Amino acid sequence: MTRGEAIKSKVHYKGKADDFLVFVDDVDEYRTWLKDKSVPLAHFISAFKVFVTHRQGAQGTYDTASKQSLSAEFDTDKTDDVIPIILEKGTLQTMEMPERQGPTNDTMDSMRTK
Repeated sequence: MTRGEAIKSKVHYKGKADDFLVFVDDVDEYRTWLKDKSVPLAHFISAFKVFVTHRQGAQGTYDTASKQSLSAEFDTDKTDDVIPIILEKGTLQTMEMPERQGPTNDTMDSMRTK
């Protein structure tokens, strides 16, 4: 893998008032969990946080969902109760982050032989 290149997976849930995201580290474990709920969420979720995109779909600025927005959409403000709902009813999206470009270390320029 090239420097800075990474694959990110997220589950997108389109709610009535906002779009919600949960990031997934291990897609295979997530798919196993969909069939077998005995798999712990900690095996495939990167952070136990729910993000909102302010009606920007799966793109846009990601902010942590407020208790008010969770309560309005899911009738609970507990993240631990909301995450399984998003994982079950949302859609998995995978995006590839491009490698970083540019010089590797600008401070070493004076040490090059000319």
